[in-house]
Amino acid sequence: MKLSRVQELLEAVVLSGESHLDDEVLTGFGCDLMSDVLCFAREDAVLLTGLINKQVLNTVDMANMNSIVFVRNKMPSEDVIKMAQEMNLLVMSTKYILFEACGMLYANGLKGAHLR
Repeated sequence: MKLSRVQELLEAVVLSGESHLDDEVLTGFGCDLMSDVLCFAREDAVLLTGLINKQVLNTVDMANMNSIVFVRNKMPSEDVIKMAQEMNLLVMSTKYILFEACGMLYANGLKGAHLR
């Protein structure tokens, strides 16, 4: 699924990395535990989370992912947005809760990450 479709389905606002909207993701991963992201998420996944701190960006970078959707209308600080821009990460925010956002993407064909 193209990240532009993720943005469309979730009615998400792009906060950084708009150039990645044409990129494809094969899986989604909804989680607030960054240790689980490192253990179970795949490089081809978009991360959906309610955490809006710099550690989320570092985790996504360490996992070789490039896209994050913050749920529940969460808006990160300007420092976090600036860091995301410097790291060339796509960051979006949606009004939907984590459960709904993941469900909407799944219902439209995006698969979840399987445990390794």
